[in-house]
Amino acid sequence: MTAHEVGTREEWLAARLELLEREKQLTRRSDELARQRQELPWVRIDKPYSFETEAGTKGLAELFDGRSQLLVFHFMFGPEDDAGCPGCSWMGDHVDGAVVHLEHRDVTFVAASRAPLDRLLAYRRRMGWSFPWVSSGGGDFNIDFALFTEEQRRSGAGYNFGSARRADLRLAPAAPDGEEVHGLSAFALEDGVVYHTYSCYDRGTDVIHGTWQLLDRAPKGRGEGFEGWPRRHDEYEKSG
Repeated sequence: MTAHEVGTREEWLAARLELLEREKQLTRRSDELARQRQELPWVRIDKPYSFETEAGTKGLAELFDGRSQLLVFHFMFGPEDDAGCPGCSWMGDHVDGAVVHLEHRDVTFVAASRAPLDRLLAYRRRMGWSFPWVSSGGGDFNIDFALFTEEQRRSGAGYNFGSARRADLRLAPAAPDGEEVHGLSAFALEDGVVYHTYSCYDRGTDVIHGTWQLLDRAPKGRGEGFEGWPRRHDEYEKSG
């Protein structure tokens, strides 16, 4: 016997209509937040970042690939790692099919990691993805956008833009010059100049994960206890 409240169809409908109004409010608020993101001031980038790509070494402006907007997924895959972060791999599963649609809205999507390019491409083949993936190597790109020193972590000066102390934050394995967190950064290219427009980390990427959104609509939600989940999609035990 379920411990959850059980009611009639009429009671369910009344409660559902009440919830629907709150969902509509959230949708309107989300639309407003999207507009506010787009109104953030742009920050000109003059530092000469360098990336190893399948077409050779490129600068940040070249990653736009002829488009005016760029989304960079900060994928946690360090120089000494044998495989990508399971959580970032979960993200990879969600965004791979979106790339072609983004490209037809003037948006280029790439993943960037510190691991060597050959290791990234081998892992991409294993996962069956096709999105562009570049190596930022030992350059400053990750340090400036996705890497946080232990002092920044304690003080909150780096992670989450200094809005909170996050000494308990679960981060990627330690890097020589700090620790990194998964995230997404947005850039614009205008008149040959690159601008940083937006970044988000950790739960700021929740809405990009379709599985989180589906679980939020399942009877038991996201549940509790995430030991061993999510996994890389080829590491789950087969069912049936």
